Amino acid sequence: MTCTFYLKTPKSDRESLILFSCHFKKEAKKFVYSTGEKIKPIHWNQKEKKPLTKGKYKCTNGVSIQTQLTRYSDCFNQLQSRCQIMKEEFTSQALKKEFKAEFKKSSNGQDIFFVAFDAFVEEKKKRKEWSTSTHKRYTNIKNHLVNFEKAKKYKLTFNKINEKFHTEFTNYSMNDLGHINNTYARNLGLIKTFMFWALEKNYTYNDDFKKFKKKQKVITQQIALTKEILQDIMSKSSKNEKLEKVRDVFIFSCVTGMRFGELKFVSKTTVKGNDFNLKEEKQSLKQVRTIPLNEIALYILRKYDYRLPLVSNQKYNAYIKDVFEDAGYTHKVEKSVTRGKEVIREEMRFCDRISTHTARRTFITMMIREGKSPKLIGKITGQTDIKTINQYYQVEDFDKQQAVDTVFNMEIPVLKMA
Repeated sequence: MTCTFYLKTPKSDRESLILFSCHFKKEAKKFVYSTGEKIKPIHWNQKEKKPLTKGKYKCTNGVSIQTQLTRYSDCFNQLQSRCQIMKEEFTSQALKKEFKAEFKKSSNGQDIFFVAFDAFVEEKKKRKEWSTSTHKRYTNIKNHLVNFEKAKKYKLTFNKINEKFHTEFTNYSMNDLGHINNTYARNLGLIKTFMFWALEKNYTYNDDFKKFKKKQKVITQQIALTKEILQDIMSKSSKNEKLEKVRDVFIFSCVTGMRFGELKFVSKTTVKGNDFNLKEEKQSLKQVRTIPLNEIALYILRKYDYRLPLVSNQKYNAYIKDVFEDAGYTHKVEKSVTRGKEVIREEMRFCDRISTHTARRTFITMMIREGKSPKLIGKITGQTDIKTINQYYQVEDFDKQQAVDTVFNMEIPVLKMA
């Protein structure tokens, strides 16, 4: 028994579905199955039943289409041979079942891009390969893709993850969503990770995504506090109990370098003397991390009986801005971000640039300013990549001035008048 391919609408000016076909004599039945591939009839070699790859009317993606068609014919031949060896009947139902399993077709014949995405997420979840934050990132990127599909009227199928998608998604991310280079680069990386998985699991054969180039990440100048500002914030009393608690949690993070998500693990059982023993949630295979607690950190822990008064990350980010506003840090500072090749600058109040991450950044910056090595800092913060630690370090103007003054601290000669 042989198989062939033909176009569903061979005389159309538009793209036509390519159908797989064979004939089961015993069943007196013609078997037809949609490959999901589409091509304009002008690009189809009617005689050889395959895309034109040469000449005036050659198909630009003919090689990739033919690769997929070959997968169908190979699957057909392998099943037929297996049935002969096993002395089993080769039927249309057996072939349909084989195709469905091999090419992951949905029961209603629709493309299963998002079905595969959900399967990808579910697999990672069951295998405990992701942290909670990673799971949230993939939930967010799926929402972006769903909204992109609607906004741009770009039906997402595996075959359409190509250069046109790359262009349209870049435009949507940068212009519609206002994403900067770093956000866009992260999201495109998540999509590529999913596509590598889909390729490995035979949901698709399309590997055009490998050519997608991410926007180069740009290190954005962030806020890191000085010792003087930290001391000032600590010394100012607050009439608002809620903001006092938020301030204390922020100070604790500044002097320990802990992430906001790690603070919930602090308790009497995890604090031994002047050390806090943290089993990392993000890196479950890592050993317990020991974080030294200085007198400020211990004072705050005793104040709240070793249970920090935490609120949600969202509320915390809002309240900490209020803390700095009440303390008088309302002067304007410049924030610059990069979108494509454009550098966008805007003035913001100092207090509005403070967030949960400012504390961790402050810890690393202050430690480096005091000459502590990145390796030592990494042992406390849990970061193994020195490049990442250096990205946290915020070089201020006074750092540069102090460095130059220290290095070139020489006597000025008395100039003689000519």
